[in-house]
Amino acid sequence: MMKRIASFTLLAWILGFAWFALLLPQPAPTQTTDAVVVLTGGANRIDHGLTVLEAGQAKQMLISGVDRDVRPGELAAQYPGYSRQFKCCVELGFRAVDTRSNALETARWVSKHQVKSLRLITHDWHMRRARLELDQAIPDNIRIVNDAVMTRPSLAILFKEYNKYWLRALAALIGL
Repeated sequence: MMKRIASFTLLAWILGFAWFALLLPQPAPTQTTDAVVVLTGGANRIDHGLTVLEAGQAKQMLISGVDRDVRPGELAAQYPGYSRQFKCCVELGFRAVDTRSNALETARWVSKHQVKSLRLITHDWHMRRARLELDQAIPDNIRIVNDAVMTRPSLAILFKEYNKYWLRALAALIGL
């Protein structure tokens, strides 16, 4: 009996990993939201958020998880075509150090700015766990649009992220 349970569990884990790795979240279709949150930690995320702002698909943007040593002017200088967006519409969040604290930082910002709809920008392989954390932190009445930045993740990245996702899902299930 124990062998069957272990075999079934292993099979479910393998099939889940196949789903996770082969059906990565996609970029969002063109649509408008009140705001954008970009989770730091990977290439092209901030660029994509700035493109969304410039296209008028959102009015404001939070970049969550910015290193405390980064100065707003220095960051803005790395994106020379977007100085107007940085002046009017971009706020830097310095409190987050991981995905869970990104969600908490975003929840505080959403509440402060009375956001009713939010576009979440992160890498495709990170989207599911980021969304899980955001769903835990933000009220249900806030509409969240997933907008994945496409990547070519290695098998090692997918393996690690899949396991992190399920560990966080189990922790959330028991209230941690």
